[in-house]
Amino acid sequence: MSIEIDDLNVGLDELTAPDAAHWEQDTQSAGRRTRTRLWIMASGGALATLAVLALLILHYRDRQSTDDAQVDGHIVTIAPKISGNVAEVLVTDNQEVKAGQVLVKIDARDYQARVDQAQASLDLAMSQARAAETGVPLTAETTLSGTAGAEAQVANAEAEYERARLAFEQANTAGLAYAMANVEKQKATFDRARADLERMKPLVAKAEISQLQFDSFVAAARVAESELRADQEKLAQATRESDIRKAAMLAAEAQVHKDRAMLAQTRAQRKQVSIRSAEASSAQAAVALARANLEAAQLQLSYATIAAPIDGVVTRKTVEVGQYVQPGQAQMVLIPLREVWVTANFKETQLAKVRPGQAAEVKVDMYGRTFSGHVDSLAGSTGARLSLLPPENATGNFVKVVERIPVKIVLDPVAPEQGVLRPGMNVAATIITR
Repeated sequence: MSIEIDDLNVGLDELTAPDAAHWEQDTQSAGRRTRTRLWIMASGGALATLAVLALLILHYRDRQSTDDAQVDGHIVTIAPKISGNVAEVLVTDNQEVKAGQVLVKIDARDYQARVDQAQASLDLAMSQARAAETGVPLTAETTLSGTAGAEAQVANAEAEYERARLAFEQANTAGLAYAMANVEKQKATFDRARADLERMKPLVAKAEISQLQFDSFVAAARVAESELRADQEKLAQATRESDIRKAAMLAAEAQVHKDRAMLAQTRAQRKQVSIRSAEASSAQAAVALARANLEAAQLQLSYATIAAPIDGVVTRKTVEVGQYVQPGQAQMVLIPLREVWVTANFKETQLAKVRPGQAAEVKVDMYGRTFSGHVDSLAGSTGARLSLLPPENATGNFVKVVERIPVKIVLDPVAPEQGVLRPGMNVAATIITR
């Protein structure tokens, strides 16, 4: 506009005085109109700028953003549980696999032999257990019948002993005492007859008594003597009978002791049932041990086939056919690309209003688009505190800096055709806090 005014001033020098006055008036009016238009335009631009600033403030007031964010995911290291030579490798690098798909096979002949040995040990233990279990009822029945027979023999022997004891007591008391009494009686009779005979001898010599009378005394003495001898024989017989009864009683008593010993022996043999039962239990324990060894051998054999635990992509494959591997030796890495999340490191000053469940947006440079999600959780510590060498502020070298706290953002399901997020990708994350 200043160029137009200068042109007008130059033009005034070429005009006449009246014309110059007229042109000067027009020029002043045009200048005022131009300034008015400029002021209106400047005011409109300022208002538009203020409106845009207001909208931007309203838009970003409830948003917290950071470009210090990465895609994270599960990284599953595939390693064998047994040692051996690799027989087959059934996958290649960057190949997608499904859960349960076989990845690697290890030579399993040694482990198969161990399974066969364990199976044979189990069969042997089971046969021994069956034999031990069969012996328990057999021993129980045998010892039970033997005990019953021994108890019956003891009862019979005790009855015989009781009869022998009673017979001995009877022979030793009634019979023997009666025979002894008869002997004493006949002895007294004999002594009196003999005494009478001795007194009659002088009388018969003097003929004071007749020979007939004397003969009667002689006969009486002989009868008494014979009866005495008979009773003495009966006493001797009663004594022998008593001795026989006593011997029978002692024999019966000895038989009782013998049968009682046999009973004690058979009762002791009853303990064989407990021993057999213990042997059967031990055999069952041996069966359990053999079965456990078989299961362990089968488990080791199953480890010879390494399968994918989850769906994912094979990465960093290092195993080759013929290689000898050790337990825990990494062979490859399996990454499930459908189970990823974003770890965004926000400044601690940005997280005052951040809560789990709030909506989030993740911009991925690889695809030039934004994916939606939500805040899952906030870390319990700052990233510096969880680092390998955390800062030690007690040394006096403290410098206050704004720390960053990891925030886990879970993305909404993403269709494969929309993009595949891989762990380690750098992204920009925004949390909507309203």
